[in-house]
Amino acid sequence: MSSFSLHPLIDNGLTKGNPDFPGGKLHCKCSKNPVEVTIKGNVAHNHACGCSQCYKPKGALFSIVGVVPVANQSVTANGDKLEIVNKDATILRHACKECGVHMYGRIEKDHAFKGLDFVHVELSDDKGWQEPQFAAFVSSLIEQGFPPSKMGEVRDRLRSIGLEPYDVLSPTLMDLIATHAAEKAGKEKL
Repeated sequence: MSSFSLHPLIDNGLTKGNPDFPGGKLHCKCSKNPVEVTIKGNVAHNHACGCSQCYKPKGALFSIVGVVPVANQSVTANGDKLEIVNKDATILRHACKECGVHMYGRIEKDHAFKGLDFVHVELSDDKGWQEPQFAAFVSSLIEQGFPPSKMGEVRDRLRSIGLEPYDVLSPTLMDLIATHAAEKAGKEKL
C-alpha cells in the first residue's frame, strides 16, 4: 500500500456504477440538520480531480466530482446553511457554513460548462453513481505541496485502477471548451 490516499472511493479500485441509476440525495457532514441536495438521474464525466479548489476528504489527494444538468439538482433541506466559498472563482462552490463540505458548484458566467452543476457523489448513501472515468489536474498536486518526485507513483496508481491521468481535463471535455471558445470567436465549424 502506498503512503498516500488518492481518495477513499478509489484507493481499493473502482466500483462500477449503474447506467440506469435514477439519482439520489447528497448530505453534508453535519450531524444535526444536514444540508440535503437531491440529484435526479446519474452524474456524467465523474472524475478524480487534483485541483486545489474542490472539496476533498481529509488526507485525500483528489476529490471525486461529476456533473449534472442544473435542472436535475435541487437543494431539498437546510439550504440556508450554504454559502459560496469564493465568489471570484469560475465554479461557484456552495459549501455548508458549519462543516465546510462543498455541496455543489455552479458556473454563472459564459462558459462551456454553464448549465451544469458539479457534485460529489461520495456525499450520498445511495449506490449506483457513475464511477470515476479519468483523473484531471494531476500535476496541480505539486502546487499544493505534494513532492514532484512522487508524481510518477501517483500516475501509476491512477492507471492501475483504470483512471487515465491528465494535467487538464479529459480530451473530450477539453474539446468542448475549445468548441465553445471557437463559437464565441465566430469561427466556422468545419
